Amino acid sequence: MCVSERAGHSLSAIQLRVASATPSKWVDATVYSVQADGRAVLSPAFGGADVTVWNHAGLAQVLAVGDPVALHSVYNVLAVGAHRLSVVAH
Repeated sequence: MCVSERAGHSLSAIQLRVASATPSKWVDATVYSVQADGRAVLSPAFGGADVTVWNHAGLAQVLAVGDPVALHSVYNVLAVGAHRLSVVAH
């Protein structure tokens, strides 16, 4: 288990709290691809450029192509069902 609270590692309580407090910044997306190196490509549901996200622990165990997700555009939190993950987005 990773103890770092940098983006893409463990989700801090503060990061989760501020993301939850700013609901207008969530962007609905669909998983376009998932790589073994911890990256996934998301396609925004309402247009815009695809976004690549990365998580230290990897995303292949929680994401599949076609899954609906939401990405917090300010605090880099990925919502996958009830799960919340810290990601680096670019």
